Amino acid sequence: MSVSDLRQSYEKSVLLEETAAASPLEQFSLWFDQALQAKVPEPNAMTLATVDNTGQPSARTVLIKGFDARGFVFFTNYESRKGRDLLANPRAALLFFWQPLERQVRIEGVIEKASAEESDAYFHSRPLGSRLGAWASEQSQPITRAELEAREQTFRERYGDQPPRPPHWGGYRLVPTLFEFWQGRASRLHDRLRYLPDGQGGWAIDRLSP
Repeated sequence: MSVSDLRQSYEKSVLLEETAAASPLEQFSLWFDQALQAKVPEPNAMTLATVDNTGQPSARTVLIKGFDARGFVFFTNYESRKGRDLLANPRAALLFFWQPLERQVRIEGVIEKASAEESDAYFHSRPLGSRLGAWASEQSQPITRAELEAREQTFRERYGDQPPRPPHWGGYRLVPTLFEFWQGRASRLHDRLRYLPDGQGGWAIDRLSP
């Protein structure tokens, strides 16, 4: 079969203005809960898109670790490629794709660092191997497997089972300025509802052509 022949008809659900939540956070929470209930694999996985100081975009999959009215939180090495991008251009986009439900959520916004207290709390909740890995990995820098394992052993011997949070590792929060909820529909006539700030502390909803 040719790649061009691969296609799927989306017919599982609909997304209408009259049933959508007034708040995009409420709509996201509803869909996220439904993804959990449907046992979608890794429903907290999202594509994070950034742009560097030359205009070059980059995207990768990361895991969301919290969301509320303040925004969407993820954690990483501040010296990684994404960290360098966000330092140069503190704007980003997120994409959740829940294929079994035929749904996507796009979120755009501005980036701020999470507080040291938030980063500490999450870091110390991680498995020991992940905490040591945050020290061992000079993320996005060239390295051999042997060098990486040697670094992990060095920090294991140095810190034992109580490694502190590295100063180069912590959280970011994306503060949303746009949400788009996408529900697959038959004949590619998909539902796309966009939420934008209404200038009065709320959100305005419009429909985008698929």
